[in-house]
Amino acid sequence: MTRSGRWSYAELDLACDRAAAALWALGVRPGQVLATSLPNDLDAVIAFHGVMRIGAIWVGINRNLATPEKQYLLDDSGASLLLAEPAVADQLSSSGSGVRRVVAAATGDRDTTGKGGARGEWAEALAGAPNVELVPVDPLAPAGYAYTSGTTGYPKAAIHSQHNLLLPGAVIVETRGYGGALRKGDCFPLTILNMHVLTTLLTARAGGCSVIMDRIDAEGVAEWIRREQVSVWNGPPALLHSLADRIDISATDFASLDEVWTGGGDCPEALRERFHAKFGMPVCATYGLSEAPTVVSIDGRVADHREGASGRPLPHLDVQILADDGSHVPPGDTGEVCVGASTDPTWQSAYRPMLGYLGRPEATATALAGGFLHTGDIGFIDVDGFLHIRDRKSLLIIRGGANVYPAEIERVLGEAPGVAACAAFGIPDARLGERVVAAIELQPNAVADTAAITEHCLAHLARYKVPEEFRVVARLPRNAMGKIVRSELSTLVGWGR
Repeated sequence: MTRSGRWSYAELDLACDRAAAALWALGVRPGQVLATSLPNDLDAVIAFHGVMRIGAIWVGINRNLATPEKQYLLDDSGASLLLAEPAVADQLSSSGSGVRRVVAAATGDRDTTGKGGARGEWAEALAGAPNVELVPVDPLAPAGYAYTSGTTGYPKAAIHSQHNLLLPGAVIVETRGYGGALRKGDCFPLTILNMHVLTTLLTARAGGCSVIMDRIDAEGVAEWIRREQVSVWNGPPALLHSLADRIDISATDFASLDEVWTGGGDCPEALRERFHAKFGMPVCATYGLSEAPTVVSIDGRVADHREGASGRPLPHLDVQILADDGSHVPPGDTGEVCVGASTDPTWQSAYRPMLGYLGRPEATATALAGGFLHTGDIGFIDVDGFLHIRDRKSLLIIRGGANVYPAEIERVLGEAPGVAACAAFGIPDARLGERVVAAIELQPNAVADTAAITEHCLAHLARYKVPEEFRVVARLPRNAMGKIVRSELSTLVGWGR
């Protein structure tokens, strides 16, 4: 169910068939890429499933990204068609992106049947969709691109098959004993591929109800949970912080919940304890990444949390901690977190790693060396099998559950007026987990104009990526190779970590 409609499985099936036929009529074919930039509502759901039924490839474009960021994803993915809400459609129709066609979609108010509807060209395509006999889909062929950033400052697409997208939900349903009573509420945007894995794909496996929320603020989420009697909900630490602090949100609002998950950033133990004390339920820690895809480890359903850990790996995975030379390290020792297929005969044939990074063979070879997915994250597994993450992807900043990569910011910031060199990084924040800040060196005779620098960043980056504070320094710390010594940044500028 979404804001504008409640569908049974039979109704959802018919709607997805209609969406597949509409996309076919718009020219989408097996192996082609459809990009979507839509709010959390019916159109986002049926467009995804329509793409899957055709055997095309889905890519989500975050609605909050700046126009150049959206344009880059469209160009890099090779999308032939963009399905977007009107404002984004208008924005990108004139942006010069290489996308062949932009189709506007606007979810309408519920009609008298309570099923909702859409307006505009997408509505016309749905209404006039012809009967199409679709070809069988190869479950191991590319089906979705999950964009994740790297050291170049430009996002790269992790490629997943339908097999990979279906497997995590199936394993979670089986291991956690979900059934038809499941009412799973999700407030993260469906432009994230992992969220499709954890919403309709997971709940359909259980035969439960997927509640797609269109709010990600404390008041809105509490209202959704209370009204729809959500039983399992997943939120970022920043939102848990707000819920625990708001005096107008009480335990009765969350009476229907059986489980609360958190991911997308470290959740301090003190916050977990405050949430538990107020709402009477533990918070399940998770660890996951786009390349997996989604959940790699999670706490058990009942009082199964280890302080500082991110749960135990799911049973279809073999999570190993490897040293720099590729050797395995013993329990409790730190190394790189690497993910492979379980050696358990029940699960060993199930897991397959991502198919690779789109158009990046060297990055693919590095990430999948030796048959394992090398995450770049540093951590250890204790003697009881709990996974502990010590450092998230080297330089990654996690702000309010959103991944922010310094290289992306520095690529834009380095082109700002008067900036000669820069370094972006995160500093601790009680609510968000981390805040984005930046240290900058100025060009000779330049005057620091932080307003102009901020304006430049806002024109090229999503607002949550723009540094909240700038500190001008005479010279950034560098090593003999001329590289910035990041470990010295917070001391240099007076921000403690």
